[in-house]
Amino acid sequence: MKNILTAPFVREMTATTANMYRLGWDERNGGNISYLLEEAEVKRYLNVNKVIRTIPTGFRAESLIGKYFIVTGTGKYFKNVEKDPANNLGIFRIANDGETAELLWGYADGGKFTSELPAHLMSHMARLKVDPQNRVVIHSHPTYTLAMNYVHELDEKKFTHTLWEMCTECIVVFPDGVGILPWMLCGTNSIGEATAKKMEEFRLVIWGMHGIYGAGKNLDETFGLIETVEKAAQIYMLTCNRPRVNTIQDSEMRELAEYFGVDYRKDFLNN
Repeated sequence: MKNILTAPFVREMTATTANMYRLGWDERNGGNISYLLEEAEVKRYLNVNKVIRTIPTGFRAESLIGKYFIVTGTGKYFKNVEKDPANNLGIFRIANDGETAELLWGYADGGKFTSELPAHLMSHMARLKVDPQNRVVIHSHPTYTLAMNYVHELDEKKFTHTLWEMCTECIVVFPDGVGILPWMLCGTNSIGEATAKKMEEFRLVIWGMHGIYGAGKNLDETFGLIETVEKAAQIYMLTCNRPRVNTIQDSEMRELAEYFGVDYRKDFLNN
């Protein structure tokens, strides 16, 4: 059996968390990642019959029974994941009751998964119904995206349209737009349910005055979605107090989307 620390999914998690911390998206223990793994992939590195301990998830994830996840730990700092993955990450399987995580590796100091695991599991369930290839959920606090929450209307159409105007690539990268929730108490099943409902329609969901949730096929794609929103938000924040001389027109956004063959939210354009 191969060394778990050499597994591509562990290396990808450590590289992604390091990048997110370096960019200032995940201060202290802010942010979390969950990644749905293939059983065959896990079996190359772990004895899946050896359960270290069980941990209640606080949510019944019926459709995820038997599924394997690697997830960042609660109270863990992203800056520490790269140097100590065994304490800061965990790999577990959703048990037959749908409400228990069977820990197979990680959380070596006795810890457990992020407190927002129910929100992650609900989002996974929602996205898998839309696209069975969506295997990653990332939550983070990108600086300019968060700043934009305070100076821009939290209206999905208007917020998305503004982001699309900031960079030529935006309507191509996230043609489905950005969903938005008002401020809600984090770490609860209520915000998880609201996020999952938005995830039926969007791969990106902003938590008002808090951060963003992104879902995608792999870590690169999901990171890239959030990265593109953050770049657009940065450009907006750098220019919003200045007279607008130029912008990308709706007709040009439509031309971009149709040229690249993406299924975009036509109702999010103004004309």
